[in-house]
Amino acid sequence: MTFAQLIGKLDSILWGWPLILLLFGTHIFMTIRTGFIQKDIFKAIKLSVSKDADAEGDVSQFGALTTALSSTIGTGNIIGVGTAIALGGPGSVLWMWLTGVFGMATKYAETVIAVKYRVKSENGTMIGGAMYALDRGLHMKWLGIVFALLASVCGLGIGCMVQANAVASNFQENLGISPWVVALVLSIIVGLTIIGGIKSITKVSEKLVPFMALFYVLGCIVILIINADALGQAVVTICRAAFSAQAVGGGFIGSTITTACRYGFARGLFSNESGMGSAPLVASAAQTRNAKRQALVSMTGTFWDTVVICLLTGLVLVSSIIKHPSIDGLSGNGSELTSMAFSMIPKVGLPILIVGLITFAFSTILGWYYYGERCAVYLFGEKAIFIYKVLWVIGVFTGCVIKLNTVWDLADLLNGLMAVPNIIAVLLLSGVIARETKKYAGSHIDDKDETPLPVLKNTKKGVIA
Repeated sequence: MTFAQLIGKLDSILWGWPLILLLFGTHIFMTIRTGFIQKDIFKAIKLSVSKDADAEGDVSQFGALTTALSSTIGTGNIIGVGTAIALGGPGSVLWMWLTGVFGMATKYAETVIAVKYRVKSENGTMIGGAMYALDRGLHMKWLGIVFALLASVCGLGIGCMVQANAVASNFQENLGISPWVVALVLSIIVGLTIIGGIKSITKVSEKLVPFMALFYVLGCIVILIINADALGQAVVTICRAAFSAQAVGGGFIGSTITTACRYGFARGLFSNESGMGSAPLVASAAQTRNAKRQALVSMTGTFWDTVVICLLTGLVLVSSIIKHPSIDGLSGNGSELTSMAFSMIPKVGLPILIVGLITFAFSTILGWYYYGERCAVYLFGEKAIFIYKVLWVIGVFTGCVIKLNTVWDLADLLNGLMAVPNIIAVLLLSGVIARETKKYAGSHIDDKDETPLPVLKNTKKGVIA
């Protein structure tokens, strides 16, 4: 058995019904436990663009959100959706969308405990995440170490090499620029950005993320207007295929309910990272007077990422395939399927795809760097920061110039493994999450948490130094 076959086998086992039920079950459980927190989405959006300058933290709430969005709005929103449709059929779009709707509650929950159990380093910076919730909230340091190890390695793969490869491939396929040139330029740009840490990354994210998201959303809307005559059929096809076996023909390959569900959930998690524990790593650095405020802001990330952007991408792809059934001959290759679907749209299709992929992938490289760095610091102390920066830049360069044939299976595998300890923290601390939600309900959302943040000493050493 080759390495690629082994990864594929492990991925199939991990992403069977047990993990699917664990994730979606947690989404539904936390929806109930928080009193359907999704109903507060408009309040959350309002909070996301407001400032809480008097509160403790390193970056603004909006800065933390855009940095988190910079990592979640990536190739998963474009290539990932295409892969889900190619392998799981059009029904996977609905399952992906549902992971976003219900996943908002899990994103809220994991952020509550990440912020509540965050600590302050000796130099005054905020440190938090699932590892601190496991460590301080559940006294399960060993599981916190497991999460941090998985996240730091996962970042180098999913957040670094995968995204760099997407950027280089797009420049080569659409503009004829050598991957070696892209590798050199991209490595320099990334290196100059991450050298300034969270504040530098946040400054770039605050400017880049709103532009790229708005550009892509407007572009998809234009395409859907062009495909208006097939849009109704696309919606019906997605809904029917999610609950019944999709027959071969009519522009789609055959797929089963199980397959559609599996790939919809897998790509949904890859896209919005709800339950994965990644976004709370940066949310812990936000200026916020209580955990619920930042948790609501973080929840909007899943809303924009999957409920809006992934759904738009899915509708674009399915409606394009209905109008041009020949595209389905490429099914099985998500990247080619997406490229062909967008290229069928005169003038605007390919520019939207190219700009979207490049900006989404670049922003993900920046956001995931911070995630990986925080986990490396937890494990090995502040001395690990420089080493991780170097490894990251090397990963960017390498990802541009090598072929990553097993990249999606490996991404799914690492995503699933990383989610397990985080979901354990969310479920075991669900009582704490429910109390925090009730405590700061209504007008109390503006109350300040008077509990002093503990100061973590010996941050230079790390927990396994």
